[in-house]
Amino acid sequence: MTFGTTPSGESVDRHVLSNGAMSVAVLTLGAIVQSIELGDGAGVVLGLPTVADYLERSRYFGAVVGRYGNRIAHGRFTLDGVTHELPRNNNGHSLHGGLSGFDKKVWTAEPDGERAVRLTHISPDGDEGYPGKLTATVTYTLTGDDELRIDYLATTDAPTVVNLTNHSYFNLAGSGDVRGHVVTIEADGYLPVDDGKIPLPSAPAPVSGTPYDFGTPTRVGARLDGCYDHCYVLRSGGRVRVVEPASGRAMEVETSEPGVQFYTGHMLDGVATPYDRFAGLCLETQHLPDSPNRPDFPSTVLRPGEERVSHTVYRFIA
Repeated sequence: MTFGTTPSGESVDRHVLSNGAMSVAVLTLGAIVQSIELGDGAGVVLGLPTVADYLERSRYFGAVVGRYGNRIAHGRFTLDGVTHELPRNNNGHSLHGGLSGFDKKVWTAEPDGERAVRLTHISPDGDEGYPGKLTATVTYTLTGDDELRIDYLATTDAPTVVNLTNHSYFNLAGSGDVRGHVVTIEADGYLPVDDGKIPLPSAPAPVSGTPYDFGTPTRVGARLDGCYDHCYVLRSGGRVRVVEPASGRAMEVETSEPGVQFYTGHMLDGVATPYDRFAGLCLETQHLPDSPNRPDFPSTVLRPGEERVSHTVYRFIA
């Protein structure tokens, strides 16, 4: 069904996936997950009602961000001896693909029955400063076990860097403040950052003995007033688990990616965006921030003839 129209006249469609119990609504704008409704009727992600809201008042709510999710220091990286300059849209750094990233593009959708939809976006050579024509495909599948699976595929015709992730904000209570949620992150290390949220040269660092340790179930607001915006280096096969104690709802996250950015929504303000601080938390599965400038991090370089493939599963327990 049609959801709306962009200022340039592009039609934005809304596709609803259903397994008979829960449902997921996906927009072609930004490959956005607009809503997730569980079998008990609870809506557990932050969404917006119009195309204009997503273009003007969103903080990447539910979107696939790219070409490079997270930050690249000083909006610059060198690949094969060539330096590429990117838009500096976040404190002098490049964030989530720049000024007009994948979250602002209308993707092409191919529904696959009632439970899956495949979305594709072609990013031209030079788009936001990135080299190579990149073809990105994201497939959302709602399983019979109340899992939302996201499969990512990217190819290129010239060497480039890519780091795709979904930027949904979750609130398992359906409303209110997420600092009462209890989180477990199976990670031994995290990335300390500077004032611009760029990983320090010493990163990663052990989480043990720090306020960033979620190795055992810990309430979000138990430390640092719940203000987190850090990337965790997951153990092999490491998972994330979130529990909302009042309702008993839970979510488990599995991924093939090496890291997860844990952000608790403390920069939402209820003015520029419709949601107040701590209205939702993000678990952005991804490669590590600033990897194009960090040869010690897992590589995000993609070359012609290669495929960048990854997946993430969000499993809901109501």
